[in-house]
Amino acid sequence: MITQPHHVPECLALLSGSAADAFLTDGLLRGEEVHSGIDLAKVVEPLPEDDARWSVEPIRSLVEDAMFEFRDERTKADAWLAPRLHATLRLTRREAADKRLWNHLALAVAPDYVVWRHLSEPSRLVAAERFQGPADRQCFSRLWWAAELFRNGSDYRPVEAACGNQDLIHTVLRRDLIDHRPTAQALVRLLEIGKVTTGREINGLSVAVNAAGATVIYDVLAPDEPRDPARLRDWIEGAQTAPPVSRHILPEGPDEDPVPEKSVTALTDYFTELFETAPVRGRTGEN
Repeated sequence: MITQPHHVPECLALLSGSAADAFLTDGLLRGEEVHSGIDLAKVVEPLPEDDARWSVEPIRSLVEDAMFEFRDERTKADAWLAPRLHATLRLTRREAADKRLWNHLALAVAPDYVVWRHLSEPSRLVAAERFQGPADRQCFSRLWWAAELFRNGSDYRPVEAACGNQDLIHTVLRRDLIDHRPTAQALVRLLEIGKVTTGREINGLSVAVNAAGATVIYDVLAPDEPRDPARLRDWIEGAQTAPPVSRHILPEGPDEDPVPEKSVTALTDYFTELFETAPVRGRTGEN
């Protein structure tokens, strides 16, 4: 496991995929060594220095606390870190879609965390996509997007539930329907009531939900309230003066209206019916 120090920049920046490739060394992926950071700093594109959101210290502090708190149960760090990372790194979705930001966070700011969290015991390797990969696989973008898509307005409790189940975030984040807020909340509700628990069940349900979406318009079955972009802008601007997030209680997200409970209930009932006939490998009557 990486133990030697590396140069940590003061601010986040943008690191292109082609530039990042040179730093994905065998030593890093084996968790044995990390670059000094000096050469990496020469190939990044800086972000505006007068924006408090790009300060590295709050993020670095979070990942160090996570590594200490969950040193014996690494996977449980996801549910703790996701809402706190989202509340600390206040981004628009357009900003969060820029892979260069996540490349820099993983390779320049917290490569030790990526290794700590994702070093695979059988192979003793970290998959390169945990540093530089799709949004649902990259170490930090998967947590930020899980928090963005599963939060219920300002309430991050559904994020904790979703990120506490690796199969849910691995399977569902890849599906477009999750951007429908009532769908996200209904899936979390099914987890909470114990209707779906195993990876096979979650995969079977997500396939059924995705297929049904081709013929059922979820916006009609379970309408959502229009979102006010001004509230998100206010929340992002508040990053300039926001205190560090609490380690012991959940932070609050953007002051947006929660998903209508009637819509969550309607989809929870509908998905429960779908699940009864969903193909789940290993379930009685299924191959």
